[in-house]
Amino acid sequence: MFESISSKIEKALHTLKGKGSITDINIAETVKEVRKALLDADVSYPIAKEFTDKVKAEALGRNVIQSIEPGQLMVKIVHEKLTELMGSAAVDINTKGTPAIILIAGLQGSGKTTFSAKLAHYLKTKKNKSVMLVAGDVYRPAAISQLQTLGQQIQVPVFTEEGNSDPIDIATKAIRDARMKGTNVVIVDTAGRLAVDEEMMNEISGLKQSLKPQETLFVVDAMTGQDAVNTAKAFNDRLDFDGVVLTKLDGDTRGGAALTIRYSVQKPIKFVGIGEKMEALDVFHPDRMASRILGMGDVVSLVERAQEQYDEEEARKIQKKLIHNEYNFEDFLSQIGQVKKMGSMKDLIGMIPGMDKLTKNVEITDDAFKPIESMIGSMTPYERRNPNCLNGSRKQRIAAGSGHSIQDVNRFVKQFEETRKMMKAVSSKGKPPRLPKRHR
Repeated sequence: MFESISSKIEKALHTLKGKGSITDINIAETVKEVRKALLDADVSYPIAKEFTDKVKAEALGRNVIQSIEPGQLMVKIVHEKLTELMGSAAVDINTKGTPAIILIAGLQGSGKTTFSAKLAHYLKTKKNKSVMLVAGDVYRPAAISQLQTLGQQIQVPVFTEEGNSDPIDIATKAIRDARMKGTNVVIVDTAGRLAVDEEMMNEISGLKQSLKPQETLFVVDAMTGQDAVNTAKAFNDRLDFDGVVLTKLDGDTRGGAALTIRYSVQKPIKFVGIGEKMEALDVFHPDRMASRILGMGDVVSLVERAQEQYDEEEARKIQKKLIHNEYNFEDFLSQIGQVKKMGSMKDLIGMIPGMDKLTKNVEITDDAFKPIESMIGSMTPYERRNPNCLNGSRKQRIAAGSGHSIQDVNRFVKQFEETRKMMKAVSSKGKPPRLPKRHR
């Protein structure tokens, strides 16, 4: 995420390292390079210029009263201004209502249907809300079946009405049904439409006027760059939406949309999609995003994700097993599963300060655990529970069954034993660490 712009801004800021003080000359050189980095990231010239002018004025003004290394000062100022540009603070979604109605709008192929399901999963698991999804895309039959499949996956009901081609009527009936059942939130998925299609734009405007939703969210593909900003403006002129959702932010995007869409329409970015899984949806935090763009990581989000998967009772059981030398391959496999639930490996590594530089030329995929999983999967239940029983013939069978060499199996078993010894040494010193309670 943002690899290109991160490296270019870092390079620009590097010009101030070692300088005794900030001067008109070296600050001009730096902001020029920052501006170029923003333009390369698909940020429009007027916004890039206004941003760097603010950075320059702030740097020159603050240098008079602060005795801080110029490079550090510039990083601090750029971080502050990036945060301001993207909205300063996270904005929560409005779920007040009986039920609360959330209308989803956007272009074709922007990821509205998938986002609708992700949002339902988020509200159900993180906000303890009962949710109903409404299949309001009457033009694309596959959209209805897709939403039904996703609804089954996350165990959220999907309201459909076969043969009905009136999205307003479908949504109205769904809301009535949700009210009778005491459902907290109704999410209405709609057809994709172009801003220049007057008939379709009239339809989505009519939906909003009729349903009077608590939230109207505009979903846009972050990979469309500056076009995303232009499209957001056109939709906002007609819908006056409440917030923006950026999908596919984990793709090969230059980051321009994330940086400027809020500035352009004066509406907050509320969520970002960062993967295919239903859990791959993050609340948008401008300060955390600014940190990631500047290569500073995002430890807070990393801790929050870990906390969501942390089971204190399970941790006690693991600790007990480690102390008594009973930790086995099944326990190891279970912990791998917990790590995988936290999100894509590339995204997690990007949250660790400095790791993006160390892994710059390393291809990071979600298949990193597959060799280990295949080797453990080729073991018998007895072998998984008793690591010490693995002799030469058993390892040969595991290698053949998993499609790996005997050297691969030996290497994994050795690494497992070293990991087990290290974890035992740590566990013997005290109780498993307690993560702080989350403030919702």
